[in-house]
Amino acid sequence: MGGGKGGADFDPKGKSDSEIRRFCVAFMRELNKHIGADTDVPAGDIGVGTREIGYLFGTYRMARNKWEGVLTGKGGAWGGSLIRPEATGYGLVYYVQHMIQYASGGKESFAGKRVVISGSGNVAQYAALKAIELGGTVLSLSDSKGTIISNEDKGITPDLIEVIAKLKLDRKQLSELAQSSEYGSRFTYKEGVRPWKEVGKVDVALPSATQNEVSGDEAEALIAAGCKFIAEGSNMGCTQEAIDIFEAHRKEKKGEAIWYAPGKAANAGGVAVSGLEMAQNSQRLSWTSEEVDDKLKQIMKNCFENCLDTAKEYIAPAEGEFPSLVGGANIAGFKKVAGAMRELGDFWA
Repeated sequence: MGGGKGGADFDPKGKSDSEIRRFCVAFMRELNKHIGADTDVPAGDIGVGTREIGYLFGTYRMARNKWEGVLTGKGGAWGGSLIRPEATGYGLVYYVQHMIQYASGGKESFAGKRVVISGSGNVAQYAALKAIELGGTVLSLSDSKGTIISNEDKGITPDLIEVIAKLKLDRKQLSELAQSSEYGSRFTYKEGVRPWKEVGKVDVALPSATQNEVSGDEAEALIAAGCKFIAEGSNMGCTQEAIDIFEAHRKEKKGEAIWYAPGKAANAGGVAVSGLEMAQNSQRLSWTSEEVDDKLKQIMKNCFENCLDTAKEYIAPAEGEFPSLVGGANIAGFKKVAGAMRELGDFWA
């Protein structure tokens, strides 16, 4: 929370726990001078989970001699929020659920949908679990080395996701799971590819690994596979070429088109629950998982409706055409920032 964004070029792969801890301590000994609960509040991201947040938070506390909600994604015993690890993935699925309901006039949901997901970290894992909970069939997960495609009609199951979560916690690749006699027969491992062209018929696509992971030709492949909804769980998951293809298809095919949601809206659940974690820290309270999840659902509903209504107001869709969620998100974000700047005297006319 705040205006900052950053990270480090330290690669944790192949490093010992001690090396990772020492880097986190050294990093925070300098970073602590520039952040604070009312200044900038960092959160974890690629390669930074609860363990690393713990090392960073402990170092901040020692350096500043105070306890405050300066990092989010903390452990439950020292200021963390329930649902924070799940928030981005859950929020992504809640957002797409609203897309599906709007597009179908309330007649459809995730039930029966074939869902292709990239990534195998927190976002992908919890998006998959929530999609399964809502009745969807998850076809794939991936990592930087390759993709697993389910061989079973029921798709990737929660027990397999639990195994993958443990594998990733040990910083291992999905290829190791493919070699397992216990699990290897349940999916096909494809080395060096992303899942978008590999799964056949698909209804929902959720890029949840890293940026620029859906290219122009992969966008065309998703459309050819019958995909109706794509939403970014990762930041900038689609290339600009892919976005242009999705938006052109939306305009051309109207209600039969693919509908694209940008990460700045669809994956906002993570930063939203970071805000809820900060609120709990400030009040010295801990909410139940049901309370946090209910708040997250409402936030994602408001986010979808804000994008939708703003798009309708400023980019009037043609008859039968879905509103542009990327246009709505961009304009809504700009209005909020520009309005605050004007009211705070940063510019005037």
